[in-house]
Amino acid sequence: MLESQLSLLRCPVTRSTLRLQVIKKSVRSFRGEELPFIEEGILFAAGDWFYPIIGGIPRLLVEAFIDYADFCKKHLPDYDKRSAQLHQQYNRLIRYATRKNRRTKQSFSLEWSFFDYEHTKTWDAPKDAMLARFLEETAETAESLRGKWIFDAGCGNGLLNQLMAESGAQVVAMDLSNGVERAYAQNQYPSVLYIQGDLQFPPVAFAQFDIVQCSGVLICTNNTELSFSCLEPCVKPGGKYSVWLYHPRKDAIHNLFNFIRRYTSRLPLRLQYYLLLVTIFPLSYIIKRIKGNKQTVREMIIYILDWFTPEFRWEHEPTEASAWFNKRRYTSVQVTTVELFGFNITGVKDHAS
Repeated sequence: MLESQLSLLRCPVTRSTLRLQVIKKSVRSFRGEELPFIEEGILFAAGDWFYPIIGGIPRLLVEAFIDYADFCKKHLPDYDKRSAQLHQQYNRLIRYATRKNRRTKQSFSLEWSFFDYEHTKTWDAPKDAMLARFLEETAETAESLRGKWIFDAGCGNGLLNQLMAESGAQVVAMDLSNGVERAYAQNQYPSVLYIQGDLQFPPVAFAQFDIVQCSGVLICTNNTELSFSCLEPCVKPGGKYSVWLYHPRKDAIHNLFNFIRRYTSRLPLRLQYYLLLVTIFPLSYIIKRIKGNKQTVREMIIYILDWFTPEFRWEHEPTEASAWFNKRRYTSVQVTTVELFGFNITGVKDHAS
């Protein structure tokens, strides 16, 4: 991260600003521009909280001090004392975050490990179509993005964030899984900050962003509307909130797959992977090839993992999602796109909010 980006971040628990202790600096090239970059560090917050920066990425999860205990122990002589204090004061919160995130982090890390940045398309969209899809979903234009602050909560492979930056936007791109590391490694724009964080504990300044987008991620949390409400304060008054959700389908295969995933999603992740590879994948491959679908093997595997491995996969009607916006005094609520598996809906935050 760039040191100038520190002001965008907040402690996900106390909402306090963060104090930076730099451990390692380097110089990173962004499209030919050499900039000083923080590769390793510790971020300190109120209430004894602390968060590591590892590989240039702020790890702003509630449970980060546990996930990255080895790094923290190496650089904090009093780590054991600090850890004990957090467990003593916030034990229920830490247990809640750790439990709800463990499986989700694993499943999405595995899913995005199959993404090939040179040849794999993101949800059937080549690079030149990804921005067009985002603009349609958010009812924006390439010109209107210039100068805007965008929070992409659940950035996946991170390619879209670079396209946003190329259009002149300032972007904070967050993901729960370690897949954010590959997204960061591909980044060519200093105006994109990649962070690891949790939708229910967004580690960014509230009322900061012109656009907050969460595409296909809320429905992979333990409670969609709860996650929606936790992320919503990041939208500034007059700003836009855009979410993509699965909707129910009257389709026998669709509902059969949802029935199957109730059981597969509980299995150990490696067992799930091999089970899906020898059962669902061959069937899916044959059917798609018969229909003329030209997805690569990697793209098919990503689709299958995305459906069957996440612990949660909720489906909602547009009317239900509209109510979430209306309860929070959003205006201009509209469904912007409808696809086979889901829809995108946006709203504008009331200036009085």
